[in-house]
Amino acid sequence: MKVAIYSRKSKFTVKGDSIENQVEMCKNHIINRIGKNVDFLVYNDDGFSGKNLHRPKFQKMLIDAKAKKFDTLICYRLDRVSRNIADFSNLINTLQNLNINFISIKEQFDTSTPMGRAMMYIASIFAQLERETIAERVSDNMLEMAKSGRWLGGQTPLGFKSKPILYFDYENHEKKMFVLSPIEEELTVVKLIYKSYLKFQSISKVTKYLIQNSIKTKKGNLIWSKRSVKDILNNPVYVRADENVMNFLSNKGINVIGIPDNKHAILTYNKKKGIKKFRQTNEWIASISKHTGIINSKTWLKVQKIMIKNKSRAPRIGSTQNALLTGLLICKQCGNPMKIIHGPLDKEGKKLFYYKCSLKEKSGNSKCCNSNIRTDEIESVVIQKLHSISINKDILLNSLKSFRNLDKNTEIQNIKKIVKHKQDKIDNLIKFLSLSPSISENVVHEIEILNKDIKELNLKLEKIIKTKADFVDNEEVSNLILESLKRVYINNFFSIEEKKLILQKIVDYITWDGDNGIVDIHLINEASFLH
Repeated sequence: MKVAIYSRKSKFTVKGDSIENQVEMCKNHIINRIGKNVDFLVYNDDGFSGKNLHRPKFQKMLIDAKAKKFDTLICYRLDRVSRNIADFSNLINTLQNLNINFISIKEQFDTSTPMGRAMMYIASIFAQLERETIAERVSDNMLEMAKSGRWLGGQTPLGFKSKPILYFDYENHEKKMFVLSPIEEELTVVKLIYKSYLKFQSISKVTKYLIQNSIKTKKGNLIWSKRSVKDILNNPVYVRADENVMNFLSNKGINVIGIPDNKHAILTYNKKKGIKKFRQTNEWIASISKHTGIINSKTWLKVQKIMIKNKSRAPRIGSTQNALLTGLLICKQCGNPMKIIHGPLDKEGKKLFYYKCSLKEKSGNSKCCNSNIRTDEIESVVIQKLHSISINKDILLNSLKSFRNLDKNTEIQNIKKIVKHKQDKIDNLIKFLSLSPSISENVVHEIEILNKDIKELNLKLEKIIKTKADFVDNEEVSNLILESLKRVYINNFFSIEEKKLILQKIVDYITWDGDNGIVDIHLINEASFLH
């Protein structure tokens, strides 16, 4: 008999759960049950978390399982294998399909019986619940610390740095927290931004003013974005908070904490879920901070009022929906991307659009003097240039591969949704099973059917993904695609988005030199594309 032993120890596991102890207990368990005529294969993952299956020895074990190198898999405790219900369920299903038994010593589980499988599913719920509870506890602790007005880490706002301070808790234990400490040179810039906004009442004009006057950003460069200026104006980290400021934030649905004293500022917490996704404002916390504000409440609230008023106005920006070269066209003089801006009406009353250097736009024409170019004129030039280029067929086919496979993306997403729906049903059945173990046989049977469906769907998914990578490489297809490329810009067969996708697959970037009226097209793998 061949038995695989899997052991895992995270960086924070206590000494008693060492790799050596786990392996020894697994060996003793098998020998006591079966005898000494056993071949052991040992897979140890030392220093890896159980939150997912991305562990080197675990993956090696799965490969060996599919190669039928062992008959039974044993571990000391269930959470050594996985703390995730979905991962655990998929593993058990895989082992069953391979006719491999699974044993967990601590919980005394054995997959040879329906009750054993049922109890394992129940135990996996508690393993995941433990992990989620720990994560929730950590999050709650972070929010409690936030209420104290301390700095919890991350990029400090313009005008501040993070500084540690020592304090004593209620049990007289020495602790350390971080607070924001002023950087006077940067705070001078913040005051200038608020003063300029009250003067111009326009974020764009403030941005241009900063660039024109070579004012440095937090990172020391001279290029400001409208977003960074807006964030500074919106941030209550600068205001000397009073009741009016607290009421303003509360009316936005933000949870406000602390007693304002018209001196200390405000820190906001729990705004984002992950890196980019913002939470609902009713989940945000605004707390009186440890640091002193620099903008009086009257000025700060006046700025907010102006921004809210301006927000209702439609911004005068160009439309990129019908522009082929957005994301590809670069200013030859300064290297910044070119953006779409509005132009006048032509003689027939048609709205014109232009490409303009983004730095030139931001700086009010002071930092770059490259001339603007009409969108229809430069796009026509690019089209004609592409028509005249002789392109290597092999490289083109390789570059357009992903474009031809776009049609399959919808089917892939639909299958993933079905798999998730079935996995949710499994999770619900497992929870039901934990409440009524007496019906384990029927519930486990239903779970196994769902797992089988998921397996078939995943196989179908793999085939579709593999098909996406397959591409018929022959002379006839090459000529057809090359001919289509030549036609794509002079007919309406493809949508504008499809045309842009094709361009992005073969063009690296395009430069516009307004002084000399020159357009340069740089293709991806240019040396290979051009004969």
